[in-house]
Amino acid sequence: QVQLVESGGGLVQAGGSLRLSCAASGIIFRITTMNWYRQAPGKQRELVAEITGRSNTNYADSVKGRFTISRDNAKNTVYLQMNSLKPEDTAVYYCRAKSPEYWGQGTQVTVSS
Repeated sequence: QVQLVESGGGLVQAGGSLRLSCAASGIIFRITTMNWYRQAPGKQRELVAEITGRSNTNYADSVKGRFTISRDNAKNTVYLQMNSLKPEDTAVYYCRAKSPEYWGQGTQVTVSS
């Protein structure tokens, strides 16, 4: 069974940092492109960051320079380091395996002003 389990969300003040983790099982993690998405209330789910099996990365313009996606293939875990957080970063953050497609349950990130 495939599982993607996010952790690390919480409440942080604007300007602060959080690191999200996504532990994967049931997939060939090292060759799987992984994504972080987020969805704020009343908004569409948006792609935040992507990392390929070769560790090539892409980011949404809104988070470039502030967020870093990384992976540890030995731990089957993908991370999202979030710095200089803004209230508009408040959302549920979801881990996603791209192909085949699987989603985690999400973790809440709340940034207070």
